[in-house]
Amino acid sequence: QVQLVESGGGLVQAGGALRLSCVASGRTFNYYAIAWFRQAPGKEREFVAVISRSTNITSYSDSVRGRFTISRDNAKNAGYLQMNDLKPEDTAVYVCAAARTTTQAKEMTCDYWGQGTQVTVSS
Repeated sequence: QVQLVESGGGLVQAGGALRLSCVASGRTFNYYAIAWFRQAPGKEREFVAVISRSTNITSYSDSVRGRFTISRDNAKNAGYLQMNDLKPEDTAVYVCAAARTTTQAKEMTCDYWGQGTQVTVSS
């Protein structure tokens, strides 16, 4: 049992930055890879980034690589997504998820999902 709560979304100008947080309760987050996904209105959910359990190996989608940084703090049972140089096309609901493996996360077959936090980037 893992409950995920995201925060940190908001409105930002193009070129700005936001830091999203995902705090877990229940079973320790350390057992899971932490992933971020996003979904814009009328579009399918897409993978953004993932960080593995224990080894902290990261992977990013081509659209965010070099701009976004995923991290985790197991002592706080939390995951983070630092988003820099934001673009209007980054506008979406960002959702945190827990997966057993990074491969599972990339396939979007996660065990637990948060409710999401809105990120809006204006031009």
